[in-house]
Amino acid sequence: MLSRTAANLFWMGRHLERAETAARLLDVGARITLLPNTEEGYRNEWESLLRASGAQAAFAERYGAAITQENIESWLFFDQDNPSSVASCIERAREGGRIVRTALTSQVWDALNLGYQELRALQRRPRSQLDTAMLTDFTMRHGATVRGAINATQLRNDGWHFLNLGYALERADATARLLDVKYFVLLPRVEFVGSGLDNYQWQVILRALSAHRAFHWAYGGEVTAGKVADFLILNGESPRSLLTSLYEAVWHLDGLVRRYGEEVPQTGSVKAHETLNALMARDIEAIFDEGLHEFLSWFINELAGISNAVHEDYLSGRM
Repeated sequence: MLSRTAANLFWMGRHLERAETAARLLDVGARITLLPNTEEGYRNEWESLLRASGAQAAFAERYGAAITQENIESWLFFDQDNPSSVASCIERAREGGRIVRTALTSQVWDALNLGYQELRALQRRPRSQLDTAMLTDFTMRHGATVRGAINATQLRNDGWHFLNLGYALERADATARLLDVKYFVLLPRVEFVGSGLDNYQWQVILRALSAHRAFHWAYGGEVTAGKVADFLILNGESPRSLLTSLYEAVWHLDGLVRRYGEEVPQTGSVKAHETLNALMARDIEAIFDEGLHEFLSWFINELAGISNAVHEDYLSGRM
């Protein structure tokens, strides 16, 4: 497969997953604002979502100090100047799909194109007619339709591996960032740990990741920091956990190694295996002892290293 084709498929998966992440961040913010709070408190919580997306500086250039729900909504969903907004990601995914049209089934292309057309219709509507729930639902529905078409119709060849590798790496990064928002930013004071506010925020994270019911199936009973962190980090049955996402990335990288063998370097596969082994060697108590923020920062940096290695191995034109 040409490196340009591989790169477009890889980034198509990443952009589709990134669009869902932006929508999930919006959902987190909207749910948090249902809590009693001060205006300054709401501002801090919206600001935390900018930190999670790594977009504080870019947002400030666009909107200044006006960190409001309306501006955050525009930035995370509509703004073309934000490369991680829902609109930017869907448009880039669709453009990537157009470039490699012959590598996609008609069902996948139709799902991509339909979502893009629906997005354009949303962009033409007055913002007063759109609420966060509607925007989130559109993004989740569009993402699920495309993903379903990929899983149901795409040949399990190297293109399928690149698509799903992009999905898996982006999903792991998104889960880590959402967890970091909760633990490091949203919790305002240490005395709130274990309080009703603390537990509500953990439930918000579960709902934002569409994992609330699955969590209760797996653990039952009370929602606690330790249980939620274990579910979203180390539980191999949790579809969006760091362990599951990284394992899927490793599996797809191994599939590419089997296909290409010694034709390309295997730096990405080696690094992914090292990170997976390091993750599996931890338990949740060790992670909390290390510091959840410190652990998540390590993990996000490891993912960036894997992604860079994949680029060098397969996407840089050396294939």
